[in-house]
Amino acid sequence: MAQQRTYYVYIMASKSRVLYIGVTGFLMQRVLQHRAGEGGEFTRRYRVRRLVYFQSFHNVGDAIARETELKKWRREKKIALIEERNPTWEDLAEGWGGPAVMRVVRTADSSLRSE
Repeated sequence: MAQQRTYYVYIMASKSRVLYIGVTGFLMQRVLQHRAGEGGEFTRRYRVRRLVYFQSFHNVGDAIARETELKKWRREKKIALIEERNPTWEDLAEGWGGPAVMRVVRTADSSLRSE
């Protein structure tokens, strides 16, 4: 059976709370692109680099419809949506893209396994 895809509607923000709404099938990759300045001109110009909200969907059409809906909302309603789940506007992707750390652990039977 084929693995079901997941699509994301996300809101990125700058430190001054300029908002950007997008849709993607690869959230981590897209967030890292924004952080690296590889997003569009808008996100580069306004330094929109913090992930403050996301919602997942299994149907790409539903994700696109939600993105379209959110983009039509007034700013106040978008802020209320973010603050409902993330009241302090924390970066939900903090630590993404950092170096991976592998630890080697000895088990009771002296075999090695990695975590």
